[in-house]
Amino acid sequence: MAGSRRRVDSGRVDSRETRSAYAHQARLRLVSDVEPAEVGAAVTTALCGHWGHDGPCRWPHHNEIRAPGGLAEFRTVFVAPPAEVTEVRSLVDAALNGDPRWAVVESGARDLTADERALGERLATTPQA
Repeated sequence: MAGSRRRVDSGRVDSRETRSAYAHQARLRLVSDVEPAEVGAAVTTALCGHWGHDGPCRWPHHNEIRAPGGLAEFRTVFVAPPAEVTEVRSLVDAALNGDPRWAVVESGARDLTADERALGERLATTPQA
């Protein structure tokens, strides 16, 4: 059954389903006393249930934030089956918009850089939850 999709009873995607890499970025205005890493922790919690979870991720991802002053630049690279990309982006946006310690100036999809494509390829080889 090449190319077919099958869900297992848990609602998780069968490991035979192909995952692709995507990037989501946001510009944020952080409250002065917030640790920038807390943004990534909020996104990881939204995608995985807890920022310090054990075991494989349903949607393996890598967060990065640069906050040199003024607006912070956040991005996450994630891998997901194409049918789940909208769900992942909705969870990321909900996490970014759900904390009063920062304000979202803009958020959305963008193309992967060459380095991020390589990262996405590595993430896609991780075990699936």
